Amino acid sequence: MNPIITLLKPRFWSLKSQGLSKKNSQGRLLKLLLFGAVGIFFWATVFGVSWRVLVYFQSIEELGDLLAYKLLSMVLLTFFSLLIFSSLITLLSKLYLSRDLSLVHSTPVSSYQIFLARWIESTIDSSWMVIVYTVPIFTAYGIVYQAGLYFYINIMLILLSLSMIASGISAALILPAVVFIPANRMKSIFVFIGLCFFLLLYLAFRFLRPERLVDPEVFANALIYLKALKTPSPPYLPSTWAFDSLKAALMGQIAQGWFHAMLLWSCAGFILFLLIILADRVYFSGLSKTQTAAVRLFKYNVSGKRRFDFLPRPVIAFVKKEIKIFFRDQTQWTQIFLIGALVVIYIYNFRALPLEKSPIQTLYLQNLLSFLNMGLAGFVLIAVTARFAFPAVSTEQEAIWIVKSVPISLKTYLWIKFFIYFLPLLGLTELLIVATNIMLKVTPFMMGLSTLNIFIMVPGIVSMGIGFGAAYPNFKSENPAQTVTSLGGLLFMMICAGYVGIMIILEAGPVYNIFMAGITKRALSSFEWIWIIGSFTLVFMLSILVIILPMRFGERKLSKIFI
Repeated sequence: MNPIITLLKPRFWSLKSQGLSKKNSQGRLLKLLLFGAVGIFFWATVFGVSWRVLVYFQSIEELGDLLAYKLLSMVLLTFFSLLIFSSLITLLSKLYLSRDLSLVHSTPVSSYQIFLARWIESTIDSSWMVIVYTVPIFTAYGIVYQAGLYFYINIMLILLSLSMIASGISAALILPAVVFIPANRMKSIFVFIGLCFFLLLYLAFRFLRPERLVDPEVFANALIYLKALKTPSPPYLPSTWAFDSLKAALMGQIAQGWFHAMLLWSCAGFILFLLIILADRVYFSGLSKTQTAAVRLFKYNVSGKRRFDFLPRPVIAFVKKEIKIFFRDQTQWTQIFLIGALVVIYIYNFRALPLEKSPIQTLYLQNLLSFLNMGLAGFVLIAVTARFAFPAVSTEQEAIWIVKSVPISLKTYLWIKFFIYFLPLLGLTELLIVATNIMLKVTPFMMGLSTLNIFIMVPGIVSMGIGFGAAYPNFKSENPAQTVTSLGGLLFMMICAGYVGIMIILEAGPVYNIFMAGITKRALSSFEWIWIIGSFTLVFMLSILVIILPMRFGERKLSKIFI
């Protein structure tokens, strides 16, 4: 273990030096307080919702515990699926794409020991956030069911073992994939990961079978319904063993809880043993292949002058550079496959809504969901913008000095970045809105309002992504996508969420009045017209401000960084 510990030390040394450094201590303290406040708020929200749901379940005689245990099973399966997906992305970067791999592999250490060190580091990176933000749910279970100390100890054992198993499964998928798929087609591996994630989500959804819990007509009587709730999850899934262990701990069956917990740890140990053997044989050869030149899977050409001849030549050069860098960076464009899978799942969720069984009038419910869907689509847009547009300036890295030396202004440079990401994100968000509205069969008014709102919302969010990304860049980061976890990324997401929320709140009253007037076939009053015009004017003015101000803020801050 000494070589592995030695390989892990630089990571801990860097964390220690950051903690002891007095440079920019005020900014770091502000960042810590802000992250801490947001984290505590999120923790409290998740705990409060979980506690309220469990208390409500317990008020239902006979059926309450069954629903609570079914919910626990769903949470564990979702948790395990997220861990596998997170591990896939992190492991591939740590094992094959890190910049320091050439230096590490030049040391007199076996390849499997290097693999183990990287595997431990990536397991921590990919699982700590998922663990931190699922602990409130399990804590709520312990409080509601008045569990003892063993339950809370068991929680940590279960979460650690599930993280190791998920990371081990991801490594077992990646190691042979890099060997058998030609390394000069590394992008194919990301396609493979995207497909695995899509299949993983689909299988997880089918295992849960949530439609059976909201459609009582499927069951002939209450006994069959209760039997469906009691049906165990597939016994070959590690999440099932975790559920059995936690359920036994909640019921005070310590011996049975230890048995299922040890099943998880024995599985984790077995997977780790197989990984050591597999890494010793194939890891270094797979790494060697990744050093070869990549072959284009899709041919593209942006060198034609006719495509951009209406722009000044320096601007044309930057537009071509942005497009080429995007397609050359495999950590960027291959995320499109993951976004495609999420879009399909997002639209499918609206397809599966049982609106005809709702006690609320279908026409009213459809348009209510369409209005709320604008906010939901806005949050999806924020997440995608944070992944692509926010790190756009940081992707320049050490070559940022070239941007300063070219004959275009920083303002033009940032607006080029803006338009590169604006058009694709506008198309993606409009696709979500139009497709879900078609499935909801909304009125023409709501369809027009939704598409117009998204058309106004997208440039503001993209502008905030580019502006805050320019104001808080990290040109020394190994992975520019990680800049979204910085103070600037947190501010960007919070302000964007506030912007979307304000838009929905300002429009809620006027849209309700217009919609109900159309249903009841009555004329709008003068006060309602003033309210409508005033609200939509405020929305339009706010949208203009969030387009202009963030770009100016980013330009001003970026110019000071270069001085």
